[in-house]
Amino acid sequence: MNEQEKLNPVLSGITYVIDLLYSLLLRYSQIVLVVIVIVVSVQVISRKFLGTSIRWSEEVALFFMIWMAFISMSIGVQKGLHIAVGFFFNILPPAMAKIVEKIDNLIVMSFGAFLLYYGALLVQSTMSSTLPATQWPAGMEYLMIPVGGFFIIYFSLINLLGLQRYQHFKLYEDPNPFDLDVITKEGAK
Repeated sequence: MNEQEKLNPVLSGITYVIDLLYSLLLRYSQIVLVVIVIVVSVQVISRKFLGTSIRWSEEVALFFMIWMAFISMSIGVQKGLHIAVGFFFNILPPAMAKIVEKIDNLIVMSFGAFLLYYGALLVQSTMSSTLPATQWPAGMEYLMIPVGGFFIIYFSLINLLGLQRYQHFKLYEDPNPFDLDVITKEGAK
């Protein structure tokens, strides 16, 4: 009986849906990053060489930068890149290290819950106003705050409960282009 057969199918299904949404968010963030680079580059070229400015470029770039910041937070939690003091953690006895790790996950999850709750309130309260240059709803600018908070809670909960085996990494993990094992397997195909 392999590992997949032992997994709870309901929990595996729930994590599959969330991981699929997360993978879409990651692909979307790649597009957003390209859009930011293009918009800022066009604005700089326009201002420097044409002597004119694109009215909406700064607003759009800021809009997407805010989105990238909150998407990046959830990526940091998923990859375990949030602030940690590894030196002190490594000198703790194993039992104490587990307790500190659980406390750390609870603190990060609480931060995610804060972002989810207050971000949703912020989006709701600003949705009726519009951004000046694009006329987009202002609440859209803050939409990634609760979304990022949700994924921070999800990944913290996975870590806290030790449910990493339920994650569907293949949906959102890119192979390391410098991994020689992957290169040799791909070349052998």
